[in-house]
Amino acid sequence: MSDSQPPRTESQDHPNYPSVDQSDRTVPRNLRQSGDPGIEMLVSTRVRKSPFFHKSFVENGAWRATVYNRIYHPRGLVEPEEGGMMEEYDALVNRVTLWDVAVERQIRVEGPDAEALTDYVITRDATEIEPMHGKYVILCNEDGGILNDPVLLRPGEDEFWFSISDSTLMQWLQGVNVGKGFDVEIDEIDVAPMQIQGPRSVDVMVDVVGEEVEGIPYYGLMEAEIDGCPVLVSQTGFSGEKGFEIYVHDATKHAEAVWDPVLEAVRDHGGMQVAPAHHRRIAAGILSWGQDMDHETSPFQVNLGYQVPEDKDADYVGKEELERQRDLIADGEYPFVHKMVGLKLAGEPIRDYAPDFWLISDPETGEECGYVTSPWYNPELETNLALGFVPAAKLDGDVSEVYDGEIETEFQVHLPDEYAEEPGEPVYAKVSEVPFKPSVNPSAREQAKLNAREKSTE
Repeated sequence: MSDSQPPRTESQDHPNYPSVDQSDRTVPRNLRQSGDPGIEMLVSTRVRKSPFFHKSFVENGAWRATVYNRIYHPRGLVEPEEGGMMEEYDALVNRVTLWDVAVERQIRVEGPDAEALTDYVITRDATEIEPMHGKYVILCNEDGGILNDPVLLRPGEDEFWFSISDSTLMQWLQGVNVGKGFDVEIDEIDVAPMQIQGPRSVDVMVDVVGEEVEGIPYYGLMEAEIDGCPVLVSQTGFSGEKGFEIYVHDATKHAEAVWDPVLEAVRDHGGMQVAPAHHRRIAAGILSWGQDMDHETSPFQVNLGYQVPEDKDADYVGKEELERQRDLIADGEYPFVHKMVGLKLAGEPIRDYAPDFWLISDPETGEECGYVTSPWYNPELETNLALGFVPAAKLDGDVSEVYDGEIETEFQVHLPDEYAEEPGEPVYAKVSEVPFKPSVNPSAREQAKLNAREKSTE
């Protein structure tokens, strides 16, 4: 560098946007706005193919994929010129859909101390989960960061399945037990799930496993057979719509035999295979690990504070730090730079995945101050919706309750030109209540909010 060119400083323009304060992270998000480079995914033996791969990719023509839990995952079945992801959305909310979600690896903890170990690694109370039931849970590290947010199934008294999100969990559980010595076996098992989601999902399930399925409660389990193959059925899903998951036992042997009659039943009821519905889960306020949160994110930053119970006496990983954070927030001292909020955005309809964490700025100063994690257009609400991180200091009211009411705080979001109202100009965004569109099966937390809202209008 010549003497006439001074060294570059962080206060100057920088492509990775250090102006967005990420000082409470060890590894900041890469906020450089690179866009979609149009690359081709390499398919090789380094990444695993699910037992449904030939059916969901080859025979049904998935045209694009991602990698999730080191397994190829279909992320587009309907071609863009035929309606793309919004056509898949229509099938989900109006008819019924089949999803290949074998990427939800099943990590089994089994043995006399299965309940004790499980209770030690999740923040909620594992002893309250009865056999043949499940629950949405989180696991945190000692710093209170979210390591995983699986659906936890309990198919037996001494057996738990962690149906994991996109982060390694098996080795961590095994490592925790090295020091604890619980009498359990911990391993991945040969079980692959598929999801049946949409308003006609009950009709499909009655066709494939019988009328008994109508009696499964939310997060309930049922053993069944499909085409002579053993499966475990749960009333769960990632969509916010009515839905079920079918866990195929000995999946490397039975997956395709189960897939065919299920897909036939879905088609008989006017449905199709689709990619997992991120557009619908955003509307329902359902989070995606790695996108909306990671191991450096506290549950209190992403409206999962209800996952940290005040009445769990038993010790668990991260308890001391999480209780410290909760006490600080109760005293009015929010200990993080950013808070996740829901946003309603102006601009052209966002009808596909965002390739970047789009920047959020303060409309008064123009300063970049946050970023969008999950955006999508919602046809029922006729607006763009998003989840994103904004500075907690800029929010009106109690930031711990920002999901529980309409907030008047405004921001700007820097969309790519294809979605912007004017090229190069940010669009208006308003912090809004989440869920934007309630789930068909609301969580206990959502139901409490709905009950309170109904009571206030009486």
